[in-house]
Amino acid sequence: MEQKLFIAACIMYVFSWVSKRLFKKNKLDDPKDFALWHAGFLVFFLGCIYAIFNFVVSNGSDVLNSGITKKDVFVTLLILGISVGGFFYAKLKPAKRNDIIKFDLDWANTIYFAGFVASIVMFFFVQAFKIPSASMYQTLQIGDHLFVNKAVYGFRIPLTNIRFSQFKPVSVDDIIIFSFPAATKDQINCGGYQYGRDYVKRVVALPGDKVEVKEGQLYINDEMEPLHGYEVFRIQDRLKPVIKVSNSAEKAAEDGLPVVSPAVYQTLWEKGKLEYELGMSLRDNFGPVIVPPNTYFAMGDNRDDSCDSRFWGPVPFENIKGNALFIHWPLSRIRLVK
Repeated sequence: MEQKLFIAACIMYVFSWVSKRLFKKNKLDDPKDFALWHAGFLVFFLGCIYAIFNFVVSNGSDVLNSGITKKDVFVTLLILGISVGGFFYAKLKPAKRNDIIKFDLDWANTIYFAGFVASIVMFFFVQAFKIPSASMYQTLQIGDHLFVNKAVYGFRIPLTNIRFSQFKPVSVDDIIIFSFPAATKDQINCGGYQYGRDYVKRVVALPGDKVEVKEGQLYINDEMEPLHGYEVFRIQDRLKPVIKVSNSAEKAAEDGLPVVSPAVYQTLWEKGKLEYELGMSLRDNFGPVIVPPNTYFAMGDNRDDSCDSRFWGPVPFENIKGNALFIHWPLSRIRLVK
Protein backbone atom coordinates (compact mmCIF):
# COMPACT_ATOMS: atom_id res chain seq x y z
CA MET A 1 0.00 0.00 0.00
CA GLU A 2 2.74 2.48 0.94
CA GLN A 3 4.67 1.70 -2.25
CA LYS A 4 1.62 2.36 -4.42
CA LEU A 5 0.99 5.59 -2.53
CA PHE A 6 4.59 6.69 -3.09
CA ILE A 7 4.34 5.95 -6.82
CA ALA A 8 1.07 7.91 -7.02
CA ALA A 9 2.75 10.86 -5.27
CA CYS A 10 5.64 10.72 -7.75
CA ILE A 11 3.23 10.71 -10.70
CA MET A 12 1.34 13.69 -9.31
CA TYR A 13 4.63 15.53 -8.67
CA VAL A 14 5.70 15.01 -12.30
CA PHE A 15 2.24 16.07 -13.48
CA SER A 16 2.44 19.23 -11.37
CA TRP A 17 5.99 20.04 -12.54
CA VAL A 18 5.12 19.62 -16.23
CA SER A 19 1.86 21.55 -15.84
CA LYS A 20 3.58 24.58 -14.29
CA ARG A 21 5.97 24.82 -17.22
CA LEU A 22 3.19 24.44 -19.74
CA PHE A 23 1.25 27.15 -17.96
CA LYS A 24 4.22 29.55 -17.89
CA LYS A 25 4.81 29.03 -21.62
CA ASN A 26 1.13 29.64 -22.37
CA LYS A 27 0.76 26.11 -23.75
CA LEU A 28 -2.65 25.72 -22.11
CA ASP A 29 -4.26 28.82 -23.61
CA ASP A 30 -5.93 26.90 -26.41
CA PRO A 31 -9.32 25.55 -25.23
CA LYS A 32 -8.59 22.07 -26.62
CA ASP A 33 -5.20 21.84 -24.90
CA PHE A 34 -6.75 23.05 -21.67
CA ALA A 35 -9.57 20.51 -21.97
CA LEU A 36 -7.14 17.63 -22.47
CA TRP A 37 -4.94 18.80 -19.58
CA HIS A 38 -7.85 19.21 -17.19
CA ALA A 39 -9.32 15.86 -18.21
CA GLY A 40 -6.00 14.24 -17.29
CA PHE A 41 -6.04 15.93 -13.91
CA LEU A 42 -9.61 14.82 -13.22
CA VAL A 43 -8.88 11.23 -14.23
CA PHE A 44 -5.92 11.02 -11.85
CA PHE A 45 -7.78 12.78 -9.04
CA LEU A 46 -10.82 10.51 -9.44
CA GLY A 47 -8.45 7.56 -9.64
CA CYS A 48 -7.22 8.45 -6.14
CA ILE A 49 -10.83 8.48 -4.93
CA TYR A 50 -11.32 5.09 -6.61
CA ALA A 51 -8.26 3.69 -4.83
CA ILE A 52 -9.52 4.90 -1.45
CA PHE A 53 -12.98 3.50 -2.21
CA ASN A 54 -11.52 0.13 -3.13
CA PHE A 55 -9.31 -0.01 -0.05
CA VAL A 56 -11.98 1.06 2.44
CA VAL A 57 -15.17 -0.44 1.00
CA SER A 58 -14.24 -3.51 -1.02
CA ASN A 59 -11.20 -4.41 1.13
CA GLY A 60 -9.11 -5.42 -1.86
CA SER A 61 -11.74 -7.65 -3.46
CA ASP A 62 -12.18 -7.70 -7.23
CA VAL A 63 -15.96 -7.78 -6.88
CA LEU A 64 -17.93 -5.54 -4.54
CA ASN A 65 -20.95 -6.75 -2.57
CA SER A 66 -23.24 -5.31 -5.24
CA GLY A 67 -21.54 -7.38 -7.96
CA ILE A 68 -19.83 -4.32 -9.49
CA THR A 69 -16.20 -4.98 -10.35
CA LYS A 70 -13.29 -2.64 -9.72
CA LYS A 71 -12.87 -2.34 -13.49
CA ASP A 72 -16.44 -1.04 -13.76
CA VAL A 73 -15.73 1.64 -11.16
CA PHE A 74 -12.49 2.72 -12.85
CA VAL A 75 -14.02 2.93 -16.33
CA THR A 76 -16.92 4.99 -14.98
CA LEU A 77 -14.53 7.46 -13.32
CA LEU A 78 -12.42 7.63 -16.48
CA ILE A 79 -15.39 8.49 -18.67
CA LEU A 80 -16.62 11.02 -16.13
CA GLY A 81 -13.25 12.76 -15.97
CA ILE A 82 -12.87 12.98 -19.74
CA SER A 83 -16.44 14.14 -20.22
CA VAL A 84 -16.23 16.93 -17.65
CA GLY A 85 -12.81 18.08 -18.78
CA GLY A 86 -13.47 17.85 -22.49
CA PHE A 87 -16.96 19.19 -22.91
CA PHE A 88 -17.60 21.62 -20.08
CA TYR A 89 -14.40 23.40 -19.12
CA ALA A 90 -13.31 23.93 -22.74
CA LYS A 91 -16.09 26.54 -23.10
CA LEU A 92 -14.86 28.74 -20.25
CA LYS A 93 -13.27 32.14 -20.79
CA PRO A 94 -9.43 32.39 -20.62
CA ALA A 95 -9.38 34.16 -17.26
CA LYS A 96 -11.61 31.52 -15.72
CA ARG A 97 -9.50 28.72 -17.21
CA ASN A 98 -6.37 30.23 -15.64
CA ASP A 99 -8.08 30.34 -12.26
CA ILE A 100 -9.01 26.66 -12.61
CA ILE A 101 -5.45 25.74 -13.61
CA LYS A 102 -4.03 27.48 -10.52
CA PHE A 103 -6.67 25.82 -8.34
CA ASP A 104 -5.88 22.38 -9.79
CA LEU A 105 -2.14 22.88 -9.35
CA ASP A 106 -2.69 23.76 -5.70
CA TRP A 107 -4.56 20.48 -5.28
CA ALA A 108 -1.83 18.61 -7.17
CA ASN A 109 0.81 20.06 -4.82
CA THR A 110 -1.28 19.09 -1.82
CA ILE A 111 -1.78 15.54 -3.09
CA TYR A 112 1.86 14.78 -3.88
CA PHE A 113 3.14 16.37 -0.65
CA ALA A 114 0.59 14.49 1.44
CA GLY A 115 1.36 11.31 -0.52
CA PHE A 116 5.10 11.58 0.14
CA VAL A 117 4.61 12.27 3.84
CA ALA A 118 2.01 9.50 4.27
CA SER A 119 4.08 6.93 2.37
CA ILE A 120 7.18 7.72 4.49
CA VAL A 121 5.17 7.45 7.71
CA MET A 122 3.53 4.20 6.53
CA PHE A 123 6.82 2.67 5.39
CA PHE A 124 8.92 3.51 8.47
CA PHE A 125 6.66 4.22 11.43
CA VAL A 126 2.94 3.44 11.52
CA GLN A 127 0.54 1.80 9.08
CA ALA A 128 -3.17 1.04 9.21
CA PHE A 129 -4.55 -2.45 8.60
CA LYS A 130 -8.03 -3.96 8.54
CA ILE A 131 -8.77 -7.42 9.99
CA PRO A 132 -10.46 -9.60 7.33
CA SER A 133 -10.93 -12.89 9.20
CA ALA A 134 -11.75 -14.43 12.57
CA SER A 135 -8.39 -16.18 13.05
CA MET A 136 -7.44 -13.87 15.94
CA TYR A 137 -10.89 -13.83 17.60
CA GLN A 138 -11.50 -12.51 20.24
CA THR A 139 -8.32 -10.43 20.48
CA LEU A 140 -8.98 -9.04 17.00
CA GLN A 141 -12.39 -9.25 15.34
CA ILE A 142 -13.50 -9.04 11.72
CA GLY A 143 -13.67 -5.39 10.67
CA ASP A 144 -11.29 -4.08 13.33
CA HIS A 145 -8.99 -1.33 12.05
CA LEU A 146 -5.64 -1.21 13.79
CA PHE A 147 -2.40 0.73 13.68
CA VAL A 148 0.84 -1.21 13.43
CA ASN A 149 4.18 -0.10 14.85
CA LYS A 150 6.61 -0.67 11.96
CA ALA A 151 9.68 0.73 13.73
CA VAL A 152 9.71 -1.57 16.76
CA TYR A 153 11.70 -4.36 15.05
CA GLY A 154 13.97 -1.90 13.23
CA PHE A 155 13.68 0.55 10.35
CA ARG A 156 13.75 -1.20 6.98
CA ILE A 157 15.77 0.32 4.15
CA PRO A 158 13.37 0.63 1.16
CA LEU A 159 13.49 -2.18 -1.42
CA THR A 160 15.78 -4.27 0.82
CA ASN A 161 15.52 -6.60 3.82
CA ILE A 162 18.13 -4.60 5.75
CA ARG A 163 16.99 -3.22 9.12
CA PHE A 164 18.66 -0.95 11.63
CA SER A 165 17.96 0.54 15.08
CA GLN A 166 15.87 -2.38 16.36
CA PHE A 167 14.07 -1.29 19.54
CA LYS A 168 13.17 -4.81 20.74
CA PRO A 169 13.49 -8.38 19.52
CA VAL A 170 10.50 -10.40 18.38
CA SER A 171 9.15 -12.11 21.51
CA VAL A 172 6.62 -14.77 22.41
CA ASP A 173 3.10 -13.28 22.65
CA ASP A 174 3.90 -10.46 20.19
CA ILE A 175 1.10 -9.95 17.66
CA ILE A 176 2.89 -9.45 14.36
CA ILE A 177 1.83 -8.36 10.89
CA PHE A 178 3.82 -10.00 8.11
CA SER A 179 3.85 -10.79 4.41
CA PHE A 180 2.78 -14.37 3.79
CA PRO A 181 5.92 -16.52 3.38
CA ALA A 182 5.09 -17.99 -0.03
CA ALA A 183 8.03 -18.88 -2.26
CA THR A 184 6.13 -18.31 -5.53
CA LYS A 185 2.96 -16.55 -6.67
CA ASP A 186 1.31 -19.84 -7.67
CA GLN A 187 1.85 -21.49 -4.26
CA ILE A 188 -1.49 -22.55 -2.78
CA ASN A 189 -2.11 -22.65 0.96
CA CYS A 190 -5.28 -22.70 3.02
CA GLY A 191 -7.46 -23.00 -0.08
CA GLY A 192 -5.99 -20.26 -2.27
CA TYR A 193 -3.10 -18.07 -3.37
CA GLN A 194 -1.61 -16.21 -0.40
CA TYR A 195 1.46 -14.64 -2.04
CA GLY A 196 1.79 -10.94 -1.20
CA ARG A 197 -1.00 -10.95 1.39
CA ASP A 198 -0.58 -9.49 4.85
CA TYR A 199 -1.28 -11.78 7.81
CA VAL A 200 -1.70 -11.07 11.52
CA LYS A 201 -0.86 -13.78 14.07
CA ARG A 202 0.62 -14.23 17.54
CA VAL A 203 4.20 -15.46 18.00
CA VAL A 204 4.16 -18.67 20.07
CA ALA A 205 7.71 -19.95 19.53
CA LEU A 206 11.15 -18.51 18.77
CA PRO A 207 14.12 -19.80 16.75
CA GLY A 208 15.38 -23.10 18.15
CA ASP A 209 12.15 -23.93 19.99
CA LYS A 210 10.50 -27.32 19.62
CA VAL A 211 6.81 -27.05 18.69
CA GLU A 212 4.19 -29.78 18.85
CA VAL A 213 0.38 -29.94 18.95
CA LYS A 214 -1.28 -32.97 20.56
CA GLU A 215 -5.07 -33.27 20.40
CA GLY A 216 -5.39 -29.51 20.05
CA GLN A 217 -3.01 -28.63 22.89
CA LEU A 218 0.16 -26.69 22.08
CA TYR A 219 3.49 -27.79 23.56
CA ILE A 220 6.65 -25.67 23.43
CA ASN A 221 9.90 -27.48 24.25
CA ASP A 222 7.83 -30.42 25.56
CA GLU A 223 5.96 -28.19 28.02
CA MET A 224 2.27 -27.41 27.74
CA GLU A 225 1.61 -23.85 26.61
CA PRO A 226 1.39 -21.66 29.72
CA LEU A 227 -1.59 -19.47 30.44
CA HIS A 228 -1.33 -15.95 29.04
CA GLY A 229 -3.40 -12.82 29.33
CA TYR A 230 -5.58 -13.78 26.36
CA GLU A 231 -8.11 -16.50 25.67
CA VAL A 232 -7.40 -19.23 23.13
CA PHE A 233 -10.53 -20.52 21.44
CA ARG A 234 -10.85 -24.26 20.81
CA ILE A 235 -13.63 -26.69 20.01
CA GLN A 236 -14.20 -30.17 21.40
CA ASP A 237 -14.30 -32.32 18.27
CA ARG A 238 -10.75 -33.36 17.45
CA LEU A 239 -9.17 -34.76 14.30
CA LYS A 240 -7.12 -37.91 14.70
CA PRO A 241 -3.47 -38.02 13.56
CA VAL A 242 -2.94 -39.55 10.11
CA ILE A 243 0.81 -40.28 10.35
CA LYS A 244 3.38 -40.98 13.01
CA VAL A 245 6.57 -38.90 13.14
CA SER A 246 9.19 -41.35 14.28
CA ASN A 247 12.57 -42.83 13.45
CA SER A 248 11.18 -46.21 14.43
CA ALA A 249 8.93 -47.97 11.92
CA GLU A 250 8.06 -50.56 14.57
CA LYS A 251 6.79 -47.86 16.97
CA ALA A 252 4.65 -46.30 14.26
CA ALA A 253 3.26 -49.69 13.27
CA GLU A 254 2.03 -50.19 16.82
CA ASP A 255 -0.33 -47.26 16.33
CA GLY A 256 -1.42 -48.47 12.91
CA LEU A 257 -0.19 -45.28 11.20
CA PRO A 258 2.18 -44.65 8.29
CA VAL A 259 5.61 -43.52 9.44
CA VAL A 260 7.58 -40.47 8.34
CA SER A 261 10.99 -39.51 9.65
CA PRO A 262 11.43 -36.28 11.65
CA ALA A 263 13.85 -34.97 9.01
CA VAL A 264 11.35 -35.41 6.17
CA TYR A 265 8.54 -33.92 8.24
CA GLN A 266 10.71 -30.92 9.14
CA THR A 267 11.69 -30.33 5.51
CA LEU A 268 8.10 -30.52 4.25
CA TRP A 269 7.02 -28.09 6.94
CA GLU A 270 9.78 -25.56 6.27
CA LYS A 271 8.94 -25.57 2.54
CA GLY A 272 5.23 -25.02 3.20
CA LYS A 273 4.28 -28.39 1.70
CA LEU A 274 3.11 -30.23 4.83
CA GLU A 275 -0.47 -29.07 4.30
CA TYR A 276 -0.56 -30.82 0.91
CA GLU A 277 0.23 -34.13 2.61
CA LEU A 278 -1.78 -33.96 5.84
CA GLY A 279 -4.46 -31.29 5.36
CA MET A 280 -6.70 -30.33 8.28
CA SER A 281 -5.29 -33.04 10.55
CA LEU A 282 -2.46 -30.56 11.29
CA ARG A 283 -4.94 -28.46 13.24
CA ASP A 284 -5.00 -30.87 16.19
CA ASN A 285 -1.93 -33.06 15.72
CA PHE A 286 1.21 -31.36 14.49
CA GLY A 287 4.96 -31.86 14.78
CA PRO A 288 7.25 -31.97 16.48
CA VAL A 289 9.33 -29.46 14.51
CA ILE A 290 12.22 -27.16 15.40
CA VAL A 291 11.79 -23.48 14.50
CA PRO A 292 14.69 -22.62 12.14
CA PRO A 293 17.12 -19.74 12.80
CA ASN A 294 15.79 -16.23 12.16
CA THR A 295 12.19 -17.47 11.85
CA TYR A 296 9.17 -17.65 14.16
CA PHE A 297 6.18 -19.91 14.75
CA ALA A 298 2.94 -17.91 14.59
CA MET A 299 -0.63 -18.99 15.37
CA GLY A 300 -4.03 -17.36 15.59
CA ASP A 301 -5.75 -17.06 18.97
CA ASN A 302 -8.76 -18.74 17.37
CA ARG A 303 -6.77 -21.96 17.04
CA ASP A 304 -9.47 -24.02 15.32
CA ASP A 305 -10.14 -21.41 12.63
CA SER A 306 -6.66 -20.16 11.85
CA CYS A 307 -4.47 -20.68 8.80
CA ASP A 308 -1.09 -20.40 10.50
CA SER A 309 2.42 -21.84 10.84
CA ARG A 310 1.05 -25.35 11.35
CA PHE A 311 -0.02 -25.36 7.70
CA TRP A 312 2.47 -23.19 5.81
CA GLY A 313 5.65 -23.11 7.88
CA PRO A 314 7.73 -20.59 9.83
CA VAL A 315 7.64 -16.80 9.43
CA PRO A 316 11.03 -15.37 8.36
CA PHE A 317 12.11 -12.23 10.22
CA GLU A 318 12.41 -10.30 6.95
CA ASN A 319 8.69 -10.87 6.26
CA ILE A 320 7.61 -9.19 9.50
CA LYS A 321 6.26 -5.66 8.99
CA GLY A 322 5.59 -4.70 12.57
CA ASN A 323 3.81 -5.20 15.85
CA ALA A 324 0.07 -4.57 16.35
CA LEU A 325 -0.33 -1.37 18.35
CA PHE A 326 -3.98 -0.48 18.96
CA ILE A 327 -7.46 -0.72 17.45
CA HIS A 328 -8.74 2.66 16.30
CA TRP A 329 -12.05 1.63 14.68
CA PRO A 330 -14.88 0.93 15.40
CA LEU A 331 -15.16 3.34 18.31
CA SER A 332 -16.60 0.68 20.60
CA ARG A 333 -13.46 -1.41 20.07
CA ILE A 334 -10.77 1.24 20.66
CA ARG A 335 -8.06 -0.37 22.80
CA LEU A 336 -4.41 -1.39 22.95
CA VAL A 337 -3.72 -4.75 21.32
CA LYS A 338 -2.16 -7.34 23.60
